[in-house]
Amino acid sequence: MVKIIEANGVNDAEFFSLMRSRDNETDKKVSEAVANILEQVKNRGDEAVKEFTMQFDKRCPEVFEVSRDEINDALTEADPEFVSALLNAQENIAAFHHRQKTQSFIDARPDGVILGQRVRGLKRVGLYVPGGTAAYPSSVLMNAIPAKIAGVEELIMVTPPSVGGKANPDILTAAAICGVDRVFLMGGAQAVAAMAYGTESVPRVDKIVGPGNIFVATAKKLLYGTVDIDMIAGPSEILIMADSTANAAYVAADMMGQAEHDKMASAILLTTDRKLAEDTVKEIERQIENLSRKEIIAKSLADYGAIIICQNEDQMVELANELAPEHLEVQVREPMRLLGRLDNVGSVFLGEYTPEPLGDYYAGPNHVLPTSGTARFFSPLGVDSFVKRSAYLCYSKQAMCEAAEDILTIAGKEGLSAHANAISVRLD
Repeated sequence: MVKIIEANGVNDAEFFSLMRSRDNETDKKVSEAVANILEQVKNRGDEAVKEFTMQFDKRCPEVFEVSRDEINDALTEADPEFVSALLNAQENIAAFHHRQKTQSFIDARPDGVILGQRVRGLKRVGLYVPGGTAAYPSSVLMNAIPAKIAGVEELIMVTPPSVGGKANPDILTAAAICGVDRVFLMGGAQAVAAMAYGTESVPRVDKIVGPGNIFVATAKKLLYGTVDIDMIAGPSEILIMADSTANAAYVAADMMGQAEHDKMASAILLTTDRKLAEDTVKEIERQIENLSRKEIIAKSLADYGAIIICQNEDQMVELANELAPEHLEVQVREPMRLLGRLDNVGSVFLGEYTPEPLGDYYAGPNHVLPTSGTARFFSPLGVDSFVKRSAYLCYSKQAMCEAAEDILTIAGKEGLSAHANAISVRLD
């Protein structure tokens, strides 16, 4: 089901190459189909959205926007235990993200120079939330809470209608708790296009965030530049570092917890202990029989899962930084001592009682994380994802004159005489 390989510089390199092959360019036919959808929605607005909604979903609501009463009713009628869980998660997520806020600043110098930075939230952000069987209220929390903390003026959400033509009530409950301003019943690439370009019903946004299928992801990729996006997300992944002190039952459960996302998901164990590797395989075989998505898990582990036997802890750290995983669990003796060496990772889960679902749902750090090795240069979604910064400067005449010689020298080297003239014309 899941292979055990040696980290000998050949077998592990071959497997890592296989991992990267998951992230090939989007299928040309998908890109062409999505490009056509974007163009139609750009030119024909709501009419095109309705046509594509009927084509793909076989149903289309008479009115796209969900009323505020329906959103509030979803919260009122929701299971109290579910609401309580969401409120507790919201409190944790908000507390963590409040600490991320950056401030505007002003630097007024004695020579009459004023420099500064102005930070403010984006005007309008669009949140895509899958519906139907792939409805994830946690995605609403993780995207909406930092946006609101950042000071986004208006947060709109799009989500596909369910079989009954209504929004998923769990999604609406999360939207009500997080203060989402407006909700529209539409999905797919056409919904992404509606937010990017604006239609008669849907206002144009400045940024689009949230997960979706290949058509949604492709639409976001093609629209980057027209709007900002959170990231190009690849298949989900988890890497677990474990030594002889780790519990094989926990390791196996955590690998399968990530593998159940889809058949392209990846779950990898790095360990210095062969017995743990063998025991983990046995635990996977035992636990999988009780899991509802065992076929998906089995396929994921067979194709993109692995247990890699490392020579020592240093090699585990080296391979972890090379893979740059979305999620990294550290189940070793004294895990905190390794934290400063783990440079390329979306989110680190330290210790055997910090499984990845804590991050998905509850603890506070964001679960929207860089995938496919992009943790080498990308960061998790956060408050900074929803702000824009502007610099400003103000010079007195004396300060400008004191800087003039240096500026004229640099402008001369670049051959930009008009730049130099804008300075020299101000000199006495």
